[in-house]
Amino acid sequence: MMTPPLDLRSDTITQPTAAMRQAIAQAPVGDDVLGDDPSVHALEERVAHLLGKEAAVFMPSGTMTNQVALRVHTEPGDEVILESQAHIYYYEGGAPAALAGVMSQLIAGDRGIFTAADLTAVLRPVDVHFPVTKLVCLENTHNRGGGRIFPLSEIQALAQVCQTHGLILHLDGARLWNACIATGISPQAYSAPFDTVSVCFSKGLGAPVGSALAGSVAQMQRARRFRKQYGGGMRQAGLLAAGALYALDHQYDRLQEDHDNARYCADILGSIEGFTANAQAVDTNIVIFETPGRDATAMAQALRDQGVWVNALGGQRLRAVTSLMVTRSQLGSLADRAAAALASLSPTVPVS
Repeated sequence: MMTPPLDLRSDTITQPTAAMRQAIAQAPVGDDVLGDDPSVHALEERVAHLLGKEAAVFMPSGTMTNQVALRVHTEPGDEVILESQAHIYYYEGGAPAALAGVMSQLIAGDRGIFTAADLTAVLRPVDVHFPVTKLVCLENTHNRGGGRIFPLSEIQALAQVCQTHGLILHLDGARLWNACIATGISPQAYSAPFDTVSVCFSKGLGAPVGSALAGSVAQMQRARRFRKQYGGGMRQAGLLAAGALYALDHQYDRLQEDHDNARYCADILGSIEGFTANAQAVDTNIVIFETPGRDATAMAQALRDQGVWVNALGGQRLRAVTSLMVTRSQLGSLADRAAAALASLSPTVPVS
C-alpha cells in the first residue's frame, strides 16, 4: 500500500469527522434567504455572542465576509488602509477595486503587524485631491506573516487612532480562533476594538464550508443586502451551519494541537541542513521555511514527489500548515521525506 501524503498545504483541507457529518445530516433547515433556517439562526446568534457583537451573518467564504464588510463601510472612490501582505489585498482577486470600488493604501508591516505610528504616518489630510479614507483592516492571525498573532495592545492603540480620526476598523479574523487559543484571550476581548469582525469555520475548526461577519444590527442588515448582491444567499444553509456549530462545540480547544505540531514541524525542518525554519517564530499553525539556493516552486514539487504537500510562496520561501488532518505520528516521517526531496534537487539559485 502507498503511504498517504502528508498534506501541509493549508488548514482548509480539513474534512468533516463522522460525528460532524451526523450533526449535518440531522440539522433542522429552512430557507435562509427567506430568513427561516433555524440552524443558521443558531449559528449567527452564537457567533455574535462569542464576538460580543449585536448580530452576525453567515456566508459561504471568508473572502465574501471581508468584501461585504468593505462594501458595508465604504463608497466607491474611498480609501481602505491595509497591511501590504493582507489577505484582503493579496489573495481576494482584486475584489476591493472590482466590487467595492475602493483604493488600497498599503503599510509594509513586520510579518503582517503594523503600529499606531505606522497608521498615523499614512493618513491623508482632508483635501479634494485625495480619496476619503474610511476604513482600516487588520488580519489576525496573519496568513502571509506565518500565522503571526496581532498583539491586542497594538490593536487597541490602532483603534484609538481610528477613533480619533473617525475611521472604521475591520478585522479579517479567519484564524482569530487560533490567536485566542494561543494567547488565552477571549474572542470577545479580541473583537471589542473592531466595528466588524470576519471569522471562518472551514480552516482549523474543520467545518466543510462557511464564514460569518459580525457587527451592529444596522451593519448586518446592510451586509445581507450585499451578500445577496454578491450571490451569497443560500437556501437550506443550515446543513453548513450545523457543521460550523459542531466545530465550535467540539473542535475549538484542539487547535492547540495544531500549534504544537507546527512547532514540531519547524523543529524537524530546521534540523535538516539545506532548510531554514525557526520554531520560535511559529505563533500558531503556520510554518514559513526556506530552502537557500533552491527555487521554492521546484522544492515544493520535489517534496510532493516524496509525499509531502506544501505551498511555495515565491523565491525560496515555502509554507506548511498543520490541521486536524495532520497527526504527530504522521509528522514523524517528515525528516526522511524532506531530506530525500532536498537530495533530489540541486541548488539553482545563488545563496545570499
